[in-house]
Amino acid sequence: MADVHVQKSFAATGGVLYVVGTPIGHLDDFTRRAQSVLASVDLIAAEDTRVTRKLLQAYGIRTPLVSFHAHSGPGRLQALVERLVSGASVALVTDAGMPAISDPGEVLVRAAIRAGIPVVPIPGPSAAIAALSVSGLPATPFLFVGFLPRRPAERRERLAALKPLPFTLVFYEAPHRLPATLRDLVDVFGPRSAVVAREMTKRHETFWRGRLPDLWALAEKEPPRGEITLVVEGAEAADGRRAAPAGGAPAGEESPGAETPAEALRALLAAGFSGRDAARAVAERFGLSRRTAYRLLADLDRSGALIREDED
Repeated sequence: MADVHVQKSFAATGGVLYVVGTPIGHLDDFTRRAQSVLASVDLIAAEDTRVTRKLLQAYGIRTPLVSFHAHSGPGRLQALVERLVSGASVALVTDAGMPAISDPGEVLVRAAIRAGIPVVPIPGPSAAIAALSVSGLPATPFLFVGFLPRRPAERRERLAALKPLPFTLVFYEAPHRLPATLRDLVDVFGPRSAVVAREMTKRHETFWRGRLPDLWALAEKEPPRGEITLVVEGAEAADGRRAAPAGGAPAGEESPGAETPAEALRALLAAGFSGRDAARAVAERFGLSRRTAYRLLADLDRSGALIREDED
């Protein structure tokens, strides 16, 4: 077990990195624990210090701020890690929601872990989970995709890789790109059910529920504003299996012509997921043990299937 690192968060001494959730809109969602941590740490690393400063001022929190975002150079990352190693407590925040989820803060989290620094979650709102919870679509299993590529060709390629997956899909999207993204979803996925969640927890919170073609038409007619989360149902084959009548294939078995575990693994790997995450998802979906799923993964590897090398 020498390669397993055990973190006991509440026994930590010295430097600690707190990953702190902040409101996605409604200030009443700012937890007392988050406020307490932000008021007590030595430094706050924020995606946009202007946004975070406004939030802190509303609660009388005067902790020093430093920016940490997608364009921060390696020097800023190294400086933060050095502060942590020297014993400082640092809170990581993003503009809204949980840091490190479709957010550049994940780089700091990985660096802190590599440096042996305890990383402690201070849970808060998440737009992805909030939208999924009210979508009416199957919540297990689901796949958080985050932002799709901006270039149309790359976006369509990514969607094509996601198309066969039997998971409810959750995306983030900029409002000005939503019509184009919905158009591509219609072209690649067809008339699946979906939900567009806009400005959640804010005054103009709005949900569009319907089929992708109708949502696309509405987005073209009434271009949305604000923060967008998009939830799309998974492959129709999986929907059919979820609704299989009594007397169908037993749990863990597939009906004739259905996607096999090996095919599902290939689809996940092609979509860019690590071998570890793909194996775990397939094990859950098909009722397999993780050992069996990893054995299938090893068989694919020996046969030449591509597996990402970031699965430590």
